[in-house]
Amino acid sequence: MDIKEKAQERASLVAQARKLLDTAEGEKRDLTTEENEKYEKLMADVDRIGNEIQREQKQLALEKELAESKKPPIKPEVNSEIKKADERIWGNRGTKEYRESFDRFLRSGVGALNAEEQRALQADDAAQGGFLVTPQQFVTELIKKVDDAVTIRPLATVVPIAKAESLGVPSLDTDISDAEWTSEVGTGGEDTSMRFGKRELSPHPLAKRIKVSQKLIRVSVLDIESLIAARLAYKFGITQEKAYMTGDGAQKPLGVFVASTDGISTSRDVSEDNTATAIKADGLINAKFALKPQYWKAARWIFHRDAVKQIRKLKDNNGQYLWLPGIKGNLENTILDTPFLMSEYAPNTFTTGLYVGILGDFSFYWIADALNLAVQRLVELYAETNQIGFIGRLESDGMPVLEEAFVRIKLA
Repeated sequence: MDIKEKAQERASLVAQARKLLDTAEGEKRDLTTEENEKYEKLMADVDRIGNEIQREQKQLALEKELAESKKPPIKPEVNSEIKKADERIWGNRGTKEYRESFDRFLRSGVGALNAEEQRALQADDAAQGGFLVTPQQFVTELIKKVDDAVTIRPLATVVPIAKAESLGVPSLDTDISDAEWTSEVGTGGEDTSMRFGKRELSPHPLAKRIKVSQKLIRVSVLDIESLIAARLAYKFGITQEKAYMTGDGAQKPLGVFVASTDGISTSRDVSEDNTATAIKADGLINAKFALKPQYWKAARWIFHRDAVKQIRKLKDNNGQYLWLPGIKGNLENTILDTPFLMSEYAPNTFTTGLYVGILGDFSFYWIADALNLAVQRLVELYAETNQIGFIGRLESDGMPVLEEAFVRIKLA
């Protein structure tokens, strides 16, 4: 079954689910137990087919990339120029020789490297001992995998900090008033109300330790570098996601679901028309229109899947469903014509006064990264158990820098 046929099947399942809801509503009753089970199965199939289509699209893209790679090889002199460009962009850490040296370090430690290689891996600082700066390609892979693991980071503005201890983000806290109609020679009234502030992000340490058996490291068919990167990426990713959502800003990022004058204050909360235990259609409409239309184009909803499960059954006052599946050329599902994302770390406790979702332009969530990821190899500590430990460290901070760009959904 090709992508088009799968999209048509998905659309048919959505129509069947809608028919169940419309029938119950027409008879002024709730779904029966049997109908609800059927509805949930239909929606599970909708999600499953959507994932299949996304995988197929990714596969086609990879096949296209593979076909491109089979084109005639680049002439040697061109390869030489590419290598020179690679070194100019990444420095000596971008070279093939450096990556091979780094792999030997991961497998066998510093003893497997010659003096020149040790100096290169230690980035000209011999006093670091077991700490070595990873090759730039390794850092890039880790950052990419973190992006895949979280919701907010791919949407946020990420700023690398090379040497500074913090990042200052200027803010226009008070703007001047509107211009005034005046005479030909008039200059209007003097305005002294403009005031500036600053949001400051100070990357905080984030660390994780992984233990790997000596035997596993010696197995040459395994890509040890990728294995370690994947495990570090997973642990770093979920920790960052939680902080971007609900972090209190104390030695960690400030989350979007935390009321704070330094981020998003309670003035951006909308609870009107929601109940104490559920999100309502009018409540979501109120939330969307509490956000200026200028932000709508880039805006996204973020909910826990439990919240989306409720929203899928909601209609507006005109009988139109708020949730619409992406079946017209794309797979981006929408709520009130705005795409949404689901995160396991968004709030999902449906009780009076708690947050249950957010709408915003997440480019106004800023993340400051200290990108010099360091890997420490621990040999003696786990010698008795025939294991080697690897510690990954990353420094990062994040916070909303413009509260006007966000609206939080709250229960009454």
